[in-house]
Amino acid sequence: MTRLAVVLFNLGGPDGPDAVRPFLFNLFKDPAIIGAPAPVRYPLAAFISATRAKGARANYALMGGGSPILPETRRQAEALEAELARLRPGQESRVFIAMRYWKPFAAQTAIEVAAWEPDEIVLLPLYPQFSTTTTASSLKDWSLAYKGPGQSRAICCYPTSSGLAEAHARAIREVWVSAGKPAGVRLLFSAHGLPEKVVKDGDPYQAQIEATVASVARLLPEFTDWGISYQSRVGPLKWIGPSTDDEIRRAGAEGLGVLVSPIAFVSEHVETLVELDHEYAELAEASGCPVWLRASAPGTDPAFIAALGDAVTTALTRDGGTAPDGDWSCPAAHARCPCRDRNAGARR
Repeated sequence: MTRLAVVLFNLGGPDGPDAVRPFLFNLFKDPAIIGAPAPVRYPLAAFISATRAKGARANYALMGGGSPILPETRRQAEALEAELARLRPGQESRVFIAMRYWKPFAAQTAIEVAAWEPDEIVLLPLYPQFSTTTTASSLKDWSLAYKGPGQSRAICCYPTSSGLAEAHARAIREVWVSAGKPAGVRLLFSAHGLPEKVVKDGDPYQAQIEATVASVARLLPEFTDWGISYQSRVGPLKWIGPSTDDEIRRAGAEGLGVLVSPIAFVSEHVETLVELDHEYAELAEASGCPVWLRASAPGTDPAFIAALGDAVTTALTRDGGTAPDGDWSCPAAHARCPCRDRNAGARR
């Protein structure tokens, strides 16, 4: 029986108050986040992490002191292992986790994968939409860390995966139905933002967010009033928009409620459990929104896990390299993603 190792990538999060500052330092010292040379970037990362640590600890305190992202990623790994056992009964499959900015780091996971001696490896980011700041950073981190056996294949993105869309649509419909199907509610797909400069430099993230939203909206004909917004802005640079807070204020001014879907996230963490559930909920109330609802992230939704299993199985049919799951290919202007088919051009 051959061995298949699947490595799930995620950003990670501090597991307690003492981990908040080093987690932030690891985040801001990443050249994918701050592109300055190391002699500038490291002191800047130290300064930012020191100044933001107190506020970040307060946010994590709302979640019990630490991030829930690792426990939830473990549940996703267990569900995917079970799915792969069903899909590939003749192969021994094991799912590993490599976090980018907190434990378990790629270096430790790489040792564990190498010791298991897999025949094949599939690298699977839990970022459905590719960005140089997330997927590319995690894949680079892994390539520097892993020196063991096995043929590797990487999935760079899966923005139009039917299982991802189904999971998001189900979560949206469930929270709306549970609230009594309120009228006058705008569906707002909120994604983590990026500096505008990153997108102009060829990052396909915004285009892929729009593709994911379109695939989800097609499953929700009962929602005719919907839009896309971006949250979590930090720093002085201009970010892609519109911002989620501006869209909440606009909805309130129009007398509308808001149902927000965390369209770029597949697990619950500080951006959903604090930013959406507390900060934006308070803003919605202050802005006069009569309704504030929040759909959950896909988590271990069966459709999402099935989609991950199918993505792994499809990746194994390739000779190697990095490619998207499904027939997605980035528009020609977004050359920073490995999925762009330079010969066939853009296909959407």
